Amino acid sequence: MAHPQPPESDPQSPSAPTAPAKSPRVGLFVTCLVDMFRPSIGFATLKLLEDAGCTVVVPAAQTCCGQPAFNSGDNKDTRAVAAQVVEAFEGLDYVVAPSGSCAGMIREHYPELFADDPAMAQRAQHVAKRTYELTSFLVDVLGVTKVDAAMAGTVTYHDSCSGLRELEVKVQPRRLLAGVSGLSLTELPGAEVCCGFGGTFCVKYPEISDKMVTNKAEEIVATGADTLLAGDLGCLLNMAGKLKRLGAETKVRHVAEVLAGMTDTPAIGDPAASLPNKER
Repeated sequence: MAHPQPPESDPQSPSAPTAPAKSPRVGLFVTCLVDMFRPSIGFATLKLLEDAGCTVVVPAAQTCCGQPAFNSGDNKDTRAVAAQVVEAFEGLDYVVAPSGSCAGMIREHYPELFADDPAMAQRAQHVAKRTYELTSFLVDVLGVTKVDAAMAGTVTYHDSCSGLRELEVKVQPRRLLAGVSGLSLTELPGAEVCCGFGGTFCVKYPEISDKMVTNKAEEIVATGADTLLAGDLGCLLNMAGKLKRLGAETKVRHVAEVLAGMTDTPAIGDPAASLPNKER
C-alpha cells in the first residue's frame, strides 16, 4: 500500500494539524457500535492504518462521541463526553474513525460545544482539525491509491448522510474499492438518500424510518449486487435488518472489512455473526 507522507503544517498555527513523524501516530476512535456489535471493523481499520505506515494508538479512555445526547439536545452531557474524548486524543497526530457520523461529530460539532470556554474551544478545535473518516484519511491525507485485498463478486455502495454531507466522503471509498481484485461496483440509484436510521430519528419517527429503509432495501436488491457496503455501522445494521426481513440474500459489510481483505467472517446480520467465537 502506497503511503506518501502528508505535507508539514505551520507549527505556529494552533488549529493546523501537527506535523506527523515519519510514522504518524494515529488515534483509532473505535465507536460504540463497532465496539458492541462488530469489532471486526475496528480490527480491519487497524490493519488498513498500519499497512499505510501509521503507528496506531487506541486510547483506553475513549467513550462515545456524544451524538445521542447531542441529537437529543442534551448539551451538558455532550460537553462532558466531548471533553473526555478531547483529553484522550489531543496528544496524537490524527484521529481516525471508521464512521462518518462519529468523525463528523468530532470535527464539525465539538468546537461549537465550547463556544463559551475559549481554552476548551481551542483544545477541541485542535482535535477536530485532525479528525478524519477512515477512507478520507487514507486517500486525502496519506495518498493511498491501492489496497492489498481481493473479493470476488459485485457490490453496491450506500453513502451515509454524515460522511457525505459533513465530511464530503464520496469518491474516496470508491477509489479504494476500484483497487480490490475481483470486485465490481454497481452504483445504487439512491446512494445519497438516507436509509432512515439517522441515530435518534429512527426512534422518534419509526414509521417514516421504516418506509425509508424499505425503499432503500428494495433499491439495493434491484441492483443485483451480492453485497451492500457502507462506511457507517448504524446505517449497515438498519439496512441489514430490513434486507433480512424482506428475505433478501444480499450480504452486508463495512467497507473497511473489504478493503482490509477481512471478509472471512459472517456478514452483518447473518446468524453466526452474533454468536461468540467459541459457538461458531
